[in-house]
Amino acid sequence: MNTYFNNLNPDIQEYFKILSKEFPEFLLDYINTPAMQKQAEISVSCGTIYTKLFNYKYWYSSLDHSIAVALIIWNFTKDKKQTLSGLFHDIATPAFKHAIDFMNGDYINQESTEDLTTKLIKNSKEIMDLLNRDGIKLEEVCDYHIYPIADNDTPKLSADRLEYTLSNGFGVRKNLFTLDDIKEIYNDIIVMKNEEGIEELGFKTTKIAEKFIHNMTILAASYIDNPTKLSMQFLADSMKKMSNLNLIKKEDLYQLSEKDIIERIKNSGVKDLVECFECWQNTTSIIESETEVNGKYGASITGKNRYINPLIKTEKEIVRAKDISQNAKRDIDNFLNYRTPKYGYFDFEFSV
Repeated sequence: MNTYFNNLNPDIQEYFKILSKEFPEFLLDYINTPAMQKQAEISVSCGTIYTKLFNYKYWYSSLDHSIAVALIIWNFTKDKKQTLSGLFHDIATPAFKHAIDFMNGDYINQESTEDLTTKLIKNSKEIMDLLNRDGIKLEEVCDYHIYPIADNDTPKLSADRLEYTLSNGFGVRKNLFTLDDIKEIYNDIIVMKNEEGIEELGFKTTKIAEKFIHNMTILAASYIDNPTKLSMQFLADSMKKMSNLNLIKKEDLYQLSEKDIIERIKNSGVKDLVECFECWQNTTSIIESETEVNGKYGASITGKNRYINPLIKTEKEIVRAKDISQNAKRDIDNFLNYRTPKYGYFDFEFSV
């Protein structure tokens, strides 16, 4: 199809084919714009892929995620505007993704970078030329929140939430789903009307919904475990230190690749930063405690609860999984009650 797809891991290529049997050709020109290609250099792992704390099976970029979201939207809507809104939804993602929300103090919502979406699309001559060619207005594609199939509020099921659950469970974060599992889950999903009369993705089969929910809650807990939160905070503090020393500017986070920024850190000449960053990259465990530990780099952070309580269509009604399935209720409640030790620490000292 093009160089981008030819370079994808074959498993990811097969995954994309499940999401949409036909690839919408009109997307290719948009994918190949410099503004979208920049997202190919950003990992969805929020930078955690660069430490030995985690064992990820695949490199999966923000561009990969955005294309996959677009494919899901196209599969269920066949609507160009909604599909493009999904493609563009992370165009304002900086290096290290939500770790920069931590830098901005936005631990809970993790939306501090989204305001730039319209600006980045508008400032891309290539994208604007394509939109003009296709007779599409900027305001029709710059905010995917206006399309409920693309995005909606937690704990509803949207294309975005579905995609990162499937890909993260397929080895991007944990090995929970096989391609056959994904095919079974995806083929059971249809568009239905929720309790508010708004379109939403949901399941036809309770058993398949339960399977999805069980693995979703395992992933949801992993997003807010201490190794993840602490790594994101360390990356945020590393960026702050570089910024305070005038070694990096905010705009660099949107222009440089993650690997370029890591090289800049390693070549910064800032002894404690260089040494601590290397320690973080090579560490395989953290210290967890309910009380503060002196002489270590640590934090106590409240993470964003990302979970899904999807709709299930029965013979008589459409209901939320928790209201019809004891298994779903147990798994979701277990996640909502999940708590980490109050503090997480790395075995080094570091200050901004």
